[in-house]
Amino acid sequence: MKECIHLRSARFPLLPSEAEERVNIDLVGKALALYLQEKLQRLGRDVPFVCCEDWGWWVELAGAPFRFGVCVYSLPGEGEVTAFCCTDGASAERIWNWRTFSWIDTAPWAEALHGELLAIFQDDPEVELLGSGPTFP
Repeated sequence: MKECIHLRSARFPLLPSEAEERVNIDLVGKALALYLQEKLQRLGRDVPFVCCEDWGWWVELAGAPFRFGVCVYSLPGEGEVTAFCCTDGASAERIWNWRTFSWIDTAPWAEALHGELLAIFQDDPEVELLGSGPTFP
């Protein structure tokens, strides 16, 4: 089951370059995506890029036997403070692998990433962790 991490912070404002990249004018999150890229790289993850999607921002994670990353969604904020939701980017709990003709259980990958994201946010005094669970805020 996909776990959502709900947070709020003024640390991740709209970046000047973000306005040109956004697909959906109401969604922000490049600053948070770049922040996660740096933090996850420090934890030893291979994070080759971040990119804008129509639903928010994608933080690509290499090394999994399936397409994997972090989904960053922005939520309506209060002034300069923006709320976000982050989830793992596994498309399903099990993914078929044509190379091995077998199913891949994505749960271990998703659970490890969820723990890393929680630790990153809990260690940052500028980030207010609002909750974590299976429900999108």
